[in-house]
Amino acid sequence: MEKLFTHATILIIPGLRDHVEEHWQTHLAAKLKKVRTVKPAESNKLNCAHRVARIQAELKKIKGPVILAAHSAGVLMTAHWAVKHQANIQGALLAAPPDLSQKWPENYPSPELLREEGWDPLPQEKLPFPSIIVASTNDHLASFESAAYLAALWGSDLVNAGDVGHLNPASGFGEWPLAEELILKLDQKCGTAEIKTA
Repeated sequence: MEKLFTHATILIIPGLRDHVEEHWQTHLAAKLKKVRTVKPAESNKLNCAHRVARIQAELKKIKGPVILAAHSAGVLMTAHWAVKHQANIQGALLAAPPDLSQKWPENYPSPELLREEGWDPLPQEKLPFPSIIVASTNDHLASFESAAYLAALWGSDLVNAGDVGHLNPASGFGEWPLAEELILKLDQKCGTAEIKTA
């Protein structure tokens, strides 16, 4: 099986759902040669500081440059991590960031609970590494305008992915080829990315 080679190690940062077999992050991880994934939280699952600590613990195991690939609440975890820690981050792919000020469906945590657990307020500083926010025009957890606002705050490039929901299996994803393209774009500064046989 051919593996996608990157000079940087890709660190997958799931959202609150943790590991989902058919998620684009799971498919991406299976294709990459140099990849690690932040493991699911076994306790304090809604606590932001606990989630940030898990990112830091995983990064300590990686030598060399890193590209972060975060989805949903994983994007918020990444922003909170970035204001507290430093590492050799080459860039970040930030997909479908949720809007903490928006009322979410009943099966999601309430804004009040997330505030109590340290998610809100979000960091307002520009991220200290290149980043790309990919947002949908019909995401039930955030408007495209809210993603554009975060992109402006964090100094991120903004990609309009169209009507793709929350970019998760419930929205029809699945494999997401654009993620691979954007990862390779971020990796180019490490050198020319290429395909190698595992």
